[in-house]
Amino acid sequence: MAVIKEAEKYKAEDEEHKKKVDAKNALENYAYNMRNTIKDEKIGEKLNPEDKKKIEDAIDEAVSWLDNNQLAEADEFEDKMKELENVCNPIIAKMYQGGAGDAAGMDDDVPVGGGGAGPKIEEVD
Repeated sequence: MAVIKEAEKYKAEDEEHKKKVDAKNALENYAYNMRNTIKDEKIGEKLNPEDKKKIEDAIDEAVSWLDNNQLAEADEFEDKMKELENVCNPIIAKMYQGGAGDAAGMDDDVPVGGGGAGPKIEEVD
């Protein structure tokens, strides 16, 4: 019986560690993907310079926080992710909505207009 309880304990610890790593990786990936997005010429030139600076500052702050908080808990990584999304998503959504008449030059898979939460950036290996 002791072996089963010990295995259950380690399983719970492993699941918590996986959740933490996943949350950390999601934040890191979002920050770097957003940085690449705003550096893309097609997108970067459509952004208001003030908005672009807001995104850059938020990314820099998130990356700095990541560097200094490698041992943070999953919910801390998730909170930081929400903070970054709350800065970036409205700006990117506004850019796409403002450029909706100009969407012919944009990729077909890029959302125009929008469904509330803003565009999502997915990692592609």
